[in-house]
Amino acid sequence: MRPLKNIFTMILFLTSLFYYEYAYSEVETDDLDIFEKLQNTIIRVSEDIKPTVVHIEATLRSQQKRIKSIGSGIITDENGYILTNQHVVFQAEKIAITIPNLKKTFNAEIIGSDTLTDIALLKIDTNTMLKFPKFGDPDKTKVGEWVIAVGNPFGLDGTVSFGIISAKGRNLQIGLINEFMQTDAMIDPGSSGGPLVNLKGEVIGINSMVQGRGIGFTIPINIALDIKNRFLEEGMIERGWLGITMQSLNRDLATYLKIGEQNGVIVNSVMDDSPASKAGIKPGDIIFRYNNQPIEAENDRDLKNFQRLIGKTEIDKGVKIEIIRNGEKRELYANIKKQPKTESKEIESEFGFNIMEITNDIYISNRLETKSGVFVTFVEAGSEASEANLFPGDVIVWIEGKNINTVDDFLKGIEGLKGRESFLIKTMRGRDLRFTLFKTGRRNGGVD
Repeated sequence: MRPLKNIFTMILFLTSLFYYEYAYSEVETDDLDIFEKLQNTIIRVSEDIKPTVVHIEATLRSQQKRIKSIGSGIITDENGYILTNQHVVFQAEKIAITIPNLKKTFNAEIIGSDTLTDIALLKIDTNTMLKFPKFGDPDKTKVGEWVIAVGNPFGLDGTVSFGIISAKGRNLQIGLINEFMQTDAMIDPGSSGGPLVNLKGEVIGINSMVQGRGIGFTIPINIALDIKNRFLEEGMIERGWLGITMQSLNRDLATYLKIGEQNGVIVNSVMDDSPASKAGIKPGDIIFRYNNQPIEAENDRDLKNFQRLIGKTEIDKGVKIEIIRNGEKRELYANIKKQPKTESKEIESEFGFNIMEITNDIYISNRLETKSGVFVTFVEAGSEASEANLFPGDVIVWIEGKNINTVDDFLKGIEGLKGRESFLIKTMRGRDLRFTLFKTGRRNGGVD
């Protein structure tokens, strides 16, 4: 019996082996066909998209030095409009654009840039018919979908990387209000501003940043195209503004404050003369409903959802804001206003220091005591400003008898001072008013 059992076992083994070898060979053949088709699709889409991706070299002025920033951009139409990241061209004195297959370098002008979405719109003038891509709908993309990233990492033009959409609707804690798509297609320095493309050859996003290998973030193309259209139609980006700073309301805080499972955000501060101030909102209030929509923010990233909601509110529209104050629910009404300016150009003076307009972000992040004046961003070592003990973070409020409230006031106030041996300015450093005397005689021909 044992020999027969062994023979039977061997027959079963050989039959199974034959079956699995046959089945495996069939799958392997199918896989080769699938992979070959995928490879051909990647090649075709890459070849189609690369002529629409430009190389950007921006010359920036930063702290008395000129530096070069490289990035990528995507041609959006035959008129020479190009979308890229705002951080690629921010504070640029000159922008040079190189287009694949064209030997000429084009100078570009910035039509508009938006800090809160990291999108900039550029324009070049050319008589050449420019190729531009098809645009897809990011809302229809799915996690796991294959995508291609195209850009110029480290200045290497026309580089293609392949991956998937890893996640959608990502909120990042940096000063951006976008919902990002996450991808593991490689995005390296120089690829910022380049397109993320689906296998239909449609651009679905503008690549923006990375947070480690295989973790890249892309701005949905519908956001970028909306920014482009608003710059061309309105010349600016207007968003709703409430005028508060806030933090998330997690479960531990909700339990401690004895408000149970209530969601919302906690108001940290209220800006003077803001819609929130006029509506009676106070620090410590918990906003749990805005314009009849529930507010949820269990972590600081979730705050972006509320910021987007406020930003999309029509200017001068009255909205109902439901709050909890001292355990009691209340209804307040705010008239939403246009968001104040969020970005400011750095201006270099002739005396070894740079200044910027005081935006809300600068006012809040530096805990300034005043919004009047100009903010000192940089002081050159060994300069007249350094010798006068001017420091970054000081606010210039007065120059030789003239009050300084704006950048224009500063430019007018500083005119004609270069030839003087000395002049006086007043600054605010925290709550202290300081008198700062500049001695310029040495640099302007004085005797050593």
